Amino acid sequence: MELDNLKSLWNKEDVSETPEISPEKQKQLHHPLERIRKNMRYEFWSTVVLMPIILMIVWFSPLPFRFNLYLEILVLSMTLVTGFFFNKFFKLYKEISNPALGTLDSLKDLLHQFELNKQYYVSFYLSFVPFFVCEMIIVLESIPQTHNYSNAMLAMVFLGSVAFGLTMVYFIGTAWFKYFYGKYIKKIEVLVEEMKK
Repeated sequence: MELDNLKSLWNKEDVSETPEISPEKQKQLHHPLERIRKNMRYEFWSTVVLMPIILMIVWFSPLPFRFNLYLEILVLSMTLVTGFFFNKFFKLYKEISNPALGTLDSLKDLLHQFELNKQYYVSFYLSFVPFFVCEMIIVLESIPQTHNYSNAMLAMVFLGSVAFGLTMVYFIGTAWFKYFYGKYIKKIEVLVEEMKK
């Protein structure tokens, strides 16, 4: 008896399907998604080309052996960190390439993926803080001591350089994300808000 009641309640329950995205909205979504994919490809290939160039410049620079070795290790370490973040990057790229973006829920999930990717970007730039500090230490230690600077003066130069460099990395990274991805993500968010109404 109880089972029959449960079955009838189950059958009466109104299960609404996830709304499909109209063909007009899909056309509007196509442009920003394609631009994001294009920018992701550009960013990947430019990084793939840039890393070996940086390594070759370091290898063939007429620098002292130890200075050269430290820079090579730093660049290789940065390459490993970049590889880790590009792994996350590819997951989003595949998600955008997924042709099953036909429902509002799938778009909401994609927007969540974009938000995660933004956090990965922030993490990526923060992961370069130790590399930047190490490079500054290497540069300061390698400069010939032609003048007798006080320790306070060297500390101020070091801390000022690190603060300036990190501020620049933050602003450049934020501007980069906004220019290459932010404006297209904003367009998708607007379309999703229109579809919710």
